[in-house]
Amino acid sequence: MDQNIPEVIRTVPLQYYIYFATALFAIGVTGVLTRRNAIIIFMCIELMLNAVNILLTAFSAYRSDPNGQIFVFFIMAVAAAEVSVGLGIIVMIYRNFQNTDVNLLNRLKW
Repeated sequence: MDQNIPEVIRTVPLQYYIYFATALFAIGVTGVLTRRNAIIIFMCIELMLNAVNILLTAFSAYRSDPNGQIFVFFIMAVAAAEVSVGLGIIVMIYRNFQNTDVNLLNRLKW
């Protein structure tokens, strides 16, 4: 049963995975560059990481090499740590300024 999983993934052409991941990554970059809310910026960064995970998983399945899926596991672990630290920082900024606007972070400079 496990040997059929790569065959199911291979039924969709590799270009479709590349187009989908490119679109997700572009949406994430656009969100990071245009939005000023820190929470939305973190969500866009997670979107970009998920686009990379999709590509790594697709290439791994097409090559029948599990190394890409192992990298996806580590990327997800690092992303979870990043979210926990980032949300902690955002909560402390909100407690001090009652706003999560990134432009107001200039007040944190010495």
